Amino acid sequence: MVSTAKVVYTPEAPKPIGPYSQAVVAGNFVFCSGQLGLDPVTGEISGKTPTEQVERAILNLKAVLLRAGSELSHVVKVTLYLRDMRDFAEVNEVYSRHFIEMKPARTTVEVSQLPKGALVEIDAIAEVG
Repeated sequence: MVSTAKVVYTPEAPKPIGPYSQAVVAGNFVFCSGQLGLDPVTGEISGKTPTEQVERAILNLKAVLLRAGSELSHVVKVTLYLRDMRDFAEVNEVYSRHFIEMKPARTTVEVSQLPKGALVEIDAIAEVG
C-alpha cells in the first residue's frame, strides 16, 4: 500500500533544524512538529522570556497549520514543553489568547533542555479543512 501522506513546508515558519518536516498531512489530520520561538527569517530564538517565545512559537505553528489547510481552531491535541514548570501560568496566559474557540486536549511537561536553548516548544495535531 502506498502512503498518501503529504509533507508540509512554509517559509512563514522556521526551517526544520533537523531531519524532519514542519508537518505531515495524513488522512484528515495534520501532525505538526514542535515549534520553538524561532524567527522564521533568522532561525534564531525570538525573545528572552517564555512569554515572548511561546507567542512566536504559536505564530509559527499557525503558519504551518495554514499551509496544511487547517488553523488553530481545528487543533485537537497539543503538547507543550517547558524548560521550567514555574513558567506555566505565564505561558498559559499567552496560550489562552490563541486557543479561544476550541480548547484542545493538552499535555504540558517540563524538560531539562530544548534545542537552541529555547524555553518553550509546542506541537499539535489538528483536523484539516
